[in-house]
Amino acid sequence: MARPIIIDTDPGQDDAVAILVALASPELDVVAITTVAGNVPQPLVTNNALLMCELAGRTDVPVYRGADAPLQRELNTAEYVHGPTGLDGADLGEPATRANDGHAVDFIIEACLGATEPITICPIGPLTNVAMAIAKHPAIVASIREIALMGGGFFAGGNTTPVAEFNIFVDPDAASIVFNCGVPITVFPLDVTHQVLVLPADLRAFRELGTRAGNAVAGMLEFYERHDVDRYGMAGGPLHDPCVIAYLLDKTLFGGKPCRVDIETESELTMGQTVVDWWGMTAEDPNAVVMNRVDRQGVMDLIMGRIGLL
Repeated sequence: MARPIIIDTDPGQDDAVAILVALASPELDVVAITTVAGNVPQPLVTNNALLMCELAGRTDVPVYRGADAPLQRELNTAEYVHGPTGLDGADLGEPATRANDGHAVDFIIEACLGATEPITICPIGPLTNVAMAIAKHPAIVASIREIALMGGGFFAGGNTTPVAEFNIFVDPDAASIVFNCGVPITVFPLDVTHQVLVLPADLRAFRELGTRAGNAVAGMLEFYERHDVDRYGMAGGPLHDPCVIAYLLDKTLFGGKPCRVDIETESELTMGQTVVDWWGMTAEDPNAVVMNRVDRQGVMDLIMGRIGLL
């Protein structure tokens, strides 16, 4: 039986690839895609999610528009990475479909409460929607199998401030709620996602698929990688968000360990830092499995194979 998941996202080129891989995978039942302002504002993130459903031929998957701002802070966006549309590099136009009626937070609550088996929530953007759903109806935690999220960094530091990764920095208050909700959490921080680089040979391979999806992915990633290549001197751009979906499809590709993770919400200097007790230096019980190892080629082969199905 396919594993039911909700993808909570702010597309973003790497989010877009994650969505495409999930939609191409029969092992996963994508119950819905919920959108949150992050990489670009609403309604662009919602339009981008709709475009990915259309590109994958999966307009049966509902898209719900969610939060347009963090819980307590002003929205920070990342057009400097993703371009003004969030999906620069692929000329996909405007979506022909529209988002479903209703708010993403209400949908998450209803889906969890009505699920015949526990749902996995996959936040690959700021955690605003998920935190709002938990705060509004705490009983949903009993219906959540796992929260598998991309966010944070510990030894790798941050990519938005010296210590904070973008998804957590945008809404640290929401992240604090989620990490303390009691649901099993699996985290894919920069420490692991910076190992999954898209190399020139990968871009060529996407184009050589000869499909609309393959060309779109190649174009998006070619645009997207320039920022990290310039900043870090990397050989290619990191595929952050697809790591979450790759893990759901093949857990053997990743390694990590249970840790206590806390989120800085007070200090402006270190706002949004994920404080990971990797060495067990406190008496606090672990609240997340934090990944730090990955089979980079295995992840790329999986992503390439699934995009090739579209």
